[in-house]
Amino acid sequence: MAAKPKLYYFNGRGRMESVRWLLAAAGVEFEEVFLETAEELQNLIKDGKLMYQQLPMVEIDGMKMVQTRAILRYIAGKYNLYGKDLKEQVLIDMYVEGMRDLYDIIMFSPLSLPEDKEKNLSFINERITQRFFPVYEKTLKDHGKNYLVGNQLSWADIHLLELILMVEECKSDALSAFPKLQEFKTRISKLPRIQKFLQPGSPRKAPLNDALYETAKKTLNFDKGLFFKYSSTIIAKF
Repeated sequence: MAAKPKLYYFNGRGRMESVRWLLAAAGVEFEEVFLETAEELQNLIKDGKLMYQQLPMVEIDGMKMVQTRAILRYIAGKYNLYGKDLKEQVLIDMYVEGMRDLYDIIMFSPLSLPEDKEKNLSFINERITQRFFPVYEKTLKDHGKNYLVGNQLSWADIHLLELILMVEECKSDALSAFPKLQEFKTRISKLPRIQKFLQPGSPRKAPLNDALYETAKKTLNFDKGLFFKYSSTIIAKF
């Protein structure tokens, strides 16, 4: 029996959360190694396990994989979540890359300085309602099928549901103007593997809180104020 994938990160969402989602959607059990100190990270670097001296890292199929998008593309391809041909794959990539822009803004918003929080939330809301969600609403409406690409579940669908739930943590009525996305959320959430991942006690992680922030700060060397205002560019060392 092949070894379970092993995920190396701190015990929080960050860039590893999408990997957890994708593995869960594929029905793949995995193990996690939670780093709690900078010394543990340095030991991985000294052992030559981190190509760019940063996390996340996933051990899978005899490889020590780094760079989140590379990890996700490998998992999506391995478990038939990456479309049936190159045209479907590039559509999936286009959707996912757009989602990542919004995802990063939301993920790093808890690191905003207190005086910037309201402006950043307003910026997030503008991006949600004017730039990103209209794209996926129109795609589902024009496409007329249950999924974003083709007629089967893909990485893009899984990432979109993850993003929707993150957005709703910031703005509970975010889907009020997007009926197709409301239907999509309900439909994808009911898929057995996704439903299991959404249950309490699953490997899904909670939003960043003060305790997780302190652990991540010590381990990954970042601090508040890294949210780059009015841009999707995020400056951080992970």
